[in-house]
Amino acid sequence: MPQPLVKTKFHLWFPNIFEFKGGIQVYSATLLEALQNLYPQVDFQVFLKHDRRSSPSLSFSNPPQFHFSGRWFLPLRTAAFAAQIVGQGIWKRPDLVIATHLNFTPAAYLLKRLTDVPYWAIAHGIEAWNIQKPGLRSALQHADRILAVSGYTRDRLLKEQNLDPAKVAVLPNTFDATRFQIAPKPQYLLKRYGLTAEQPIILTVARLDSRERYKGYDQILQALPKIREQIPNIHYVLVGQGSDRPRIEQMITQLNLQESVTLTGFIPDEELGDHYNLCDVFAMPSKGEGFGIVYLEALASGKPTLGGDRDGAIDALCQGELGVLVDPDDAEAIAQSLIQILNKTYSHPLLYQPEKLRQKVIEYYGFERFKQTLATLLQTAELRG
Repeated sequence: MPQPLVKTKFHLWFPNIFEFKGGIQVYSATLLEALQNLYPQVDFQVFLKHDRRSSPSLSFSNPPQFHFSGRWFLPLRTAAFAAQIVGQGIWKRPDLVIATHLNFTPAAYLLKRLTDVPYWAIAHGIEAWNIQKPGLRSALQHADRILAVSGYTRDRLLKEQNLDPAKVAVLPNTFDATRFQIAPKPQYLLKRYGLTAEQPIILTVARLDSRERYKGYDQILQALPKIREQIPNIHYVLVGQGSDRPRIEQMITQLNLQESVTLTGFIPDEELGDHYNLCDVFAMPSKGEGFGIVYLEALASGKPTLGGDRDGAIDALCQGELGVLVDPDDAEAIAQSLIQILNKTYSHPLLYQPEKLRQKVIEYYGFERFKQTLATLLQTAELRG
């Protein structure tokens, strides 16, 4: 158990957790839950830049005090949020600030200069790579600790920002394993998409945003004609919505894949686990993921999983122990790997042991492991006073 933190105040600076669900938002909410579980006696003040109110869809057993800045018009919101977090920091003098987005660190550095309040920051992925802004670089240099969600992100930060390695630790993403179970292909989804239970299905879950083409769905589409030569009834289900959909639809037409691809658009959260159960292999050969929670969700559903070998998927798949890592720019290699996985000829026995896949991903990345790692890190924290 962690050592007690007596009469301690934490200020947590989050982009949002209630009105939008992305990787940083889920990480932020999970961090808050873990901190409250570990230190129920600590006073947690949570500052949310974009949320306007709390939501019953996300509840806490011991709700902290939330401070919302989302009611400000967007052009004024950054200034209003900065004034709030620095002003409250000067007034309340927390013992530690934790910011779950690196863009908040200049404000944390200002607060530290004024009050000597230490601050930690979370580094996720793209926002932590190739940082050029002098103010942000300086704020990272003066952070008391930076927690990277993957070894890949940590290594890039150390290389690009010349940080003290002792200050940068890894606190990997986690996930709610109770939401994902091993189960047969859901009949209602087979019916919805016009598929059969025997049909081999590849799945990707990703935002279809023109800024996030690094997720690798293009490469899977390019690989499909080759896969179809070996597995004629193959079907690719791409879950997600976003601005890139018209281009993807055009690409599907150009490759004559209309009968082999389903774009689901938006799906509600309660159907996500069923979509993992629908597939025979989960594939996202990305090259820009800080980590990739979707890999964990697929593994917890007992599915063989393929990722790229150039980003945080290396961590999520434990350097290949839990899945298959491929060159994300090599459509031929992606095709051959998926053919072998679907034909059960890929030389990685664990891929075909659903219960063991689930057991291992929970052991490595479940919420209890996340809490243990966080507690260890906080036991070495230098708090104000």
